[in-house]
Amino acid sequence: MSHQRISAARGIAVVLFALAISIAAQVMAAGKVPKSVGPQGFLIWESPRTLPELAFEDENGRPLTLADFKGKAILLNIWATWCAPCREEMPTLDSLQAKLGGEQFEVVALSVDHVGISVVEKFYRETSIQHLRQYIDPSTLATSTLGIEGVPTTLLLDHDGREIGRLVGAAEWDSPAMVDLMIRAIDGIRN
Repeated sequence: MSHQRISAARGIAVVLFALAISIAAQVMAAGKVPKSVGPQGFLIWESPRTLPELAFEDENGRPLTLADFKGKAILLNIWATWCAPCREEMPTLDSLQAKLGGEQFEVVALSVDHVGISVVEKFYRETSIQHLRQYIDPSTLATSTLGIEGVPTTLLLDHDGREIGRLVGAAEWDSPAMVDLMIRAIDGIRN
C-alpha cells in the first residue's frame, strides 16, 4: 500500500474515531439512549425528553420561555460570539431559517454571551445574519439547565417543546440531509 493511501486511511480512521467520541459524549451528557444517529452525528432519542423551564430574552429584552414556541418544531442552538465553531455555523443556521422558518418551525439561536445582546447584534451585522431573531440568556444558566457541557450544542424540539434529538458541536445546518431531518421534525416524524 502506498504512503498516500496509508495516510488517507489514517485520516479516515481519525475522523471516524472523533465522530464516535462525539456521539458517546452526547449520549452521556444527555443521559438518553439514541434511537438512531442522523446526519453529521445528530442523535435522535428513543423517546422525547421533557425539558426544564428555560428563561431567556429576545432582542428587545422581552422575557420568553420555550413554552412561547409551543406548536412549532424548534432547533434550539446554544452558542456564543466568542466560540469559533459557533461563529462558523451561524450562516448555515441563518440559511436553514430562511428555507424552513415560519409558523411550523424556527431556529432559536440562543446566545450565552455574558456581555449581553449588544455583542449578538454586532455579530449579526458583521456576518450579515438576516433571518435569525436575536435571543440572549442574561442569566447564562441555559447550559446548566439543559445539561450542556459546551457550545455549540443544538437541541431539536418537537411541537410540544420536548427534546427529540441533540448535536454537540458545529454542523452544516443547511445541508440537504439536515434540511430533510428538520422537515421530518416539522411533520412529526422522528426516523
